Amino acid sequence: MSSFERTPGLGIVLGAVLVVIGIAAYVLSDFASVTALIPTIFGVVIAALGLVGRETDRQQIAGYGIGILALLGVLGSARGVSDVIALVTGGSVDSSVAAVAQGSMIVIGVVLLGAVARDILAD
Repeated sequence: MSSFERTPGLGIVLGAVLVVIGIAAYVLSDFASVTALIPTIFGVVIAALGLVGRETDRQQIAGYGIGILALLGVLGSARGVSDVIALVTGGSVDSSVAAVAQGSMIVIGVVLLGAVARDILAD
């Protein structure tokens, strides 16, 4: 079993979840900002890398690609951590839709980073 055998499947599933989150954020924000689609863009690319990684000879490159995108997603969403904390603790935020989308990007990114790290360490 290749050490990167499970990450592509997880990338497909979580990439699809990001697509749904991004589209939902865009719709729930009344189509106010195209930036609500950022999770969708990440999700499409992560899922595509997952599909590429289903081929045995491309698992490692797909795994690294998923890891890089996950890291970029976490770093890019990190500025929303204060809004996520405020939302969870009952505080007010400018946009609860944005806070939920950014929080989701962080959680999914950390899960993907954990999967990639597990695969690298297993190698």
